[in-house]
Amino acid sequence: MSRTLVTGATGFIGWRLAERWHAAGRDVIATGLAVDKIERKRANGLRQAGVPLILGDLTERSFREAVLDGVDTVIHLAAAQHQANVGKRFFFNINVGVTRDLLKESIERGVKRFFFASSIGVYGVNARPGIDEDTPLAPDNAYGRSKLEAERVIAGFSDRIQLFVGRIGETYGPGDMRLCKLYSAIMKKRFLLVGSGDNLHQPIYVDDLIEAIDRLISNPQAVSSPIILCGDRAVTTREMCESIAGSLGASLGRFAVPMFPLLIAAVGMELTLGKVGIQPPLHRRRLDFFRKSLSFSTARRERLLSLPPQRSFEQGARETAAWYRDNGWL
Repeated sequence: MSRTLVTGATGFIGWRLAERWHAAGRDVIATGLAVDKIERKRANGLRQAGVPLILGDLTERSFREAVLDGVDTVIHLAAAQHQANVGKRFFFNINVGVTRDLLKESIERGVKRFFFASSIGVYGVNARPGIDEDTPLAPDNAYGRSKLEAERVIAGFSDRIQLFVGRIGETYGPGDMRLCKLYSAIMKKRFLLVGSGDNLHQPIYVDDLIEAIDRLISNPQAVSSPIILCGDRAVTTREMCESIAGSLGASLGRFAVPMFPLLIAAVGMELTLGKVGIQPPLHRRRLDFFRKSLSFSTARRERLLSLPPQRSFEQGARETAAWYRDNGWL
């Protein structure tokens, strides 16, 4: 049986993927960091489920070489993503440098398949409907630019290994602590919509994403061609929030906050607090949920992966709410 290394396994997607593939009888080895409460909780959960987990830093060559021992497939999900005051170099060191080095060492050790988790962030702000894999790329922040640069760097190794690139969209579901704050605010009637709420998202339920990754790395026709991994259909921010409210038996407030004053405040905090190493409570990437509008074509995904219909956001929101309740997060 082939062995799969899952990096970033104490992150949301990696945790869920490692746990589910292990439960399905696959030989999985997981690695990640455990520097905060959520990561430590996920690490404990993986160990309790019997998943072999090695905690460590992928920036260290000796650690990368140790976790690659006997590995046939790498699912590289580890990334710098949500940090707000670390600077461009941090994102590029992790998302480009570590990815390049891990791929090179994977080739040296005879790994056959390497999946790189890229991001829809490579498209930046693009309100054009039906974005596809051939749409011009224009990332608008350090995270998106680092993911695009990583795609370009690793493409140079595609003649030496089966290389798969998934541009992953907004992912939600059981275990997602990003949306947990939104659920909690809506339930406690402390949530206010920012802006019109008409901007578009195309979220994908985490288990549907895991199925897509599985089918992707099993299809030689998908080698080296980036593929967008997002939901079946786009929904507005308002529709998302209404579905979440419905899953909680709550109602969405009628009032909304104008975007412009908050955007000015976010820029001000980034230029002051961020410069002295303090995490700004409000920054532009936090407002992206309310201001970026992206909708995608699923044609290439459908042609290559033949996936069954995904959960609607309404269904996924109910399942996510149930998990939050069962685990004491609401």
